[in-house]
Amino acid sequence: MSRRPVTRPGEPWAYQAVHRSIVAVDVAGYGDSRRTSPHRLVLRQALYQALQQAFGVARVPWQACQHIDCGDGVLVLVPPEIPKSALADSLPRALTDRLRRHNDLHPPEEQLGLRMALHAGEIVRDEYGVTAPSINHAFRLLAAPPVKAALAAAGPLVMVTSAWFYDEVVRQCPTIDSGAFRPVEVAVKETYAVGWLALPGTTAAPRHP
Repeated sequence: MSRRPVTRPGEPWAYQAVHRSIVAVDVAGYGDSRRTSPHRLVLRQALYQALQQAFGVARVPWQACQHIDCGDGVLVLVPPEIPKSALADSLPRALTDRLRRHNDLHPPEEQLGLRMALHAGEIVRDEYGVTAPSINHAFRLLAAPPVKAALAAAGPLVMVTSAWFYDEVVRQCPTIDSGAFRPVEVAVKETYAVGWLALPGTTAAPRHP
């Protein structure tokens, strides 16, 4: 069965960099041996439903974004005209609420714990998909050991932003409590950086002056 490429060389902005906000999410413990394929199908369906509903609550049009399935997560590229503050403010709160509702109704093997990374940068598309250093950086944020540890301790959602996103968006938005974020070391593969961690929807959010 043939599949139309994501873009063709003659299409507008093919192979050219365009700015996008980046939302990357990853399901914790997706490959756990206690989970079967039917469990994972439930997880994937619940993940997409929670994301679409949360994006709607945050007034970020899901259909206006590009979504790339990663098996155990999703990469969402958000158009530049959509305010980035919504991604760090109302989106994580709405997503936490949807995850809790799902987890209250399902057994442990079908419960969702998510790590969410926020970043932005120049994205290049070709006939196979997308590529960019900023995308790589977002997934390195997701894989940082302090981020994984925070989710295991608190759940159901942990959010980590890049240093750029924290400085340019979180600290500049009056509706976001920047003090609820704390810096964490991101040392994953060739990446050595600082991320900013928060636990949306919980009173246990880490504090940092």
